[in-house]
Amino acid sequence: MTHVLALDQGTTSSRAIVFDGEGHAVASAQREFTQHFPRPGWVEHDPQEIWESQRDVAGEALAAAGLGAGAVAAVGITNQRETVVLWDRATGAPVANAIVWQDRRTADACERLRAAGHEELFRERTGLLLDPYFSGTKLAWLLEHVPGARARARAGELCFGTVDTWLTYRLTGGRLHVTDPSNAARTLLYDIRRRAWDDELCALLDVPRELLPEVRATAEVVGEVAADLPAAGAPLAARAGDQQAATMGQACIRPGMAKNTYGTGCFLVMNTGAEARPSRHRLLTTVAWERAGETTYALEGGVFVGGAVVQWLRDGLGIVRESGEVEALARSVPDAGGVVLVPALAGLGAPHWDPRARGTIVGLTRGTTAAHLARAALEGIAFQVADLVTAMQADAGAPIAELRVDGGAAANDLLLQTQADLLQVPVVRPTVLETTALGAAYLAGLAVGTWASLDDVAARWAEDRRFEPALPAAEADARRARWADAVERSRGWEAAP
Repeated sequence: MTHVLALDQGTTSSRAIVFDGEGHAVASAQREFTQHFPRPGWVEHDPQEIWESQRDVAGEALAAAGLGAGAVAAVGITNQRETVVLWDRATGAPVANAIVWQDRRTADACERLRAAGHEELFRERTGLLLDPYFSGTKLAWLLEHVPGARARARAGELCFGTVDTWLTYRLTGGRLHVTDPSNAARTLLYDIRRRAWDDELCALLDVPRELLPEVRATAEVVGEVAADLPAAGAPLAARAGDQQAATMGQACIRPGMAKNTYGTGCFLVMNTGAEARPSRHRLLTTVAWERAGETTYALEGGVFVGGAVVQWLRDGLGIVRESGEVEALARSVPDAGGVVLVPALAGLGAPHWDPRARGTIVGLTRGTTAAHLARAALEGIAFQVADLVTAMQADAGAPIAELRVDGGAAANDLLLQTQADLLQVPVVRPTVLETTALGAAYLAGLAVGTWASLDDVAARWAEDRRFEPALPAAEADARRARWADAVERSRGWEAAP
């Protein structure tokens, strides 16, 4: 048995990919699911729809690969990280919709905690800032607003989990309530240095410990898939947050190596090895993975709206029919015509951390066309990532030699050339863009011996194309200064209540 099944549960779709022992994808299936926007700034998912879509694509991928029961060496899960699920421990029924990582409803709660002087404690213990992005305040909101939830939680009747925990619970027929450090580290409740849930932080958010899952290593067999499900009997051998999985999939296994994923958001991660390095530039210190008794840490910066701005061009404005059309439209003009688009559609993430920022377009004239907006949207993605890289290089005290990139939007050559121009650093695209699923497969395979070592994983990484900077450095600096001016105009747009 050399095939590994990766379950890649993302923000807009559930995907399953079967990889062989060489790390090649042999079959896959994908299904989008419903996005719920009950109020401005609120984003929700139906946990049952997440589970059913993930279960079904797993079966489809295994059927396409021709793999029956007993033919899968291991199953690895990777997931949208900070999304919160709350369910009944006895029945497995969700008690509310999942609150998605993009959701901004707890901005006021974060501001109250900050005003009370608690941010430094959270920062020191968790490596995170107080922002509605993270799980803890979302969980606290559910406990406050779902009737009887906090009392039921204290009585041990409810389970909390990020999506990895929810899927593991369902895959094992309700037998396991576990997570891993890469997901626990995103909750505002987990001490990343002690590698344990923190009672003081739980008390500040009024989260009962009875709710919390057991934390197991990222790459570790914790159980097996229930008999009535696809891949029945296969070892559940890895659970990893999507960006940490992508870091493994990009073979960024040594300190100083960095990758950026262009998905719904954009996420830059640098391996810092055994050191949980504090950030001085408003990035996050987090756990990359835990395996073989060792914890690897990382610095991370996240952009909330990356590829999602292209979805907005498609679904919100209707200027393209398919997301893949945006590159050709953007290339039909030589530049953005003076337009700058700040994609703060869900606030600004690192290094700005402004939940009240809103999307902004400046520089419009009567000559502005849909093509200019398309080009400005792609540039807006690249500008945001450039801000992250600048902050990360300052934290690391050394330049990034090259930026490895992946995710759906990394297929866009114009975007990657723009990125290289703004960074003045080579941008390298691998042959496998689905590195999130690949990383989950590698972590699961490492746990069961499909791959012998991290060096074995690194030997399978291969370059597809390298984008070298083609813009003079002075022009890149001028464009970034213009961008910074536009960002300031987007900040604090939504007034505090």
